[in-house]
Amino acid sequence: MPNPSMTWPISLLYGSLRIVGALPLRFVLACGATFGLLAWHLRGRSRRIAEHNLSLLITQERGENRQHLAKKCVIEAGRSMAEIMATWGAGPQRALRRVVEVRGRELFDAARATGRGVIVAAPHLGCWELLNFWLAAQQPLAILYRPPRRAALEPLLRRVRGGTNVEQIRAEGSGVRALYKRLASGGMAGILPDQQPRAGEGVDAPFFGVPASTMVLLPRLAERTGASVVFAFAERLPRAAGYRLHFLPAPPEIADSDIEVACAALNRGVENCVRLAFEQYQWTYKRWPKTATAPNVNVAT
Repeated sequence: MPNPSMTWPISLLYGSLRIVGALPLRFVLACGATFGLLAWHLRGRSRRIAEHNLSLLITQERGENRQHLAKKCVIEAGRSMAEIMATWGAGPQRALRRVVEVRGRELFDAARATGRGVIVAAPHLGCWELLNFWLAAQQPLAILYRPPRRAALEPLLRRVRGGTNVEQIRAEGSGVRALYKRLASGGMAGILPDQQPRAGEGVDAPFFGVPASTMVLLPRLAERTGASVVFAFAERLPRAAGYRLHFLPAPPEIADSDIEVACAALNRGVENCVRLAFEQYQWTYKRWPKTATAPNVNVAT
């Protein structure tokens, strides 16, 4: 039953998610692609941001080729939103049946075997909510989150992301201290490494060659707790065939005492993930201001 702290409109939304979660994945992704295509043709915010982001990264391609790629990215963003709703609505047990392969699991297992804390850096790539379910099925997981702008939605998010093995921690002072303690005692935490930091809480570091405001929290957690860091994402497979999880090593400088060196390493780790599924990255996320300068390079896709 829905959480009693939900208002009735939010309870109704929760019920809608449960319906979406019961639908075939092929249908869900087709609907998401349709919404993405509609967003492209309406020339809304998601299209404008994707075009701006890719104009900074892809500088040696003809304009129509870059536009074609931007269109594919916006369509994939539509699929991403649809699959997140389906994952939340399905719940862990049903959603995890869609994981058909795990690559690099030995990296994850080795990090756990050290006995130190484990930080899983999960970029906005593929279906990160499904990855959270998978991680929590391995051992208790803490995830750091920002409360939504609409406070009424927070009980819903806690409901659909939660479970017996998930502790949801607000990204604020007391929550960050709790995260330090968890990692120092050998626990596991999942963090979105490409989350835009608040003003004054990040440093500029190159991301695909373009300076981007980058969080300092993850590198500082790694440095101060000695936790191992691995990167991970859930790749959406063609023709609704399910998902392939990827685990990648973190650049060794990610725990460097020089925070700018560490943040540059953090962004390199994200780049390594993105290159494996370029179009599934959330290029509709405003990572750079309009004043950012394009590098004189071309990003391989």
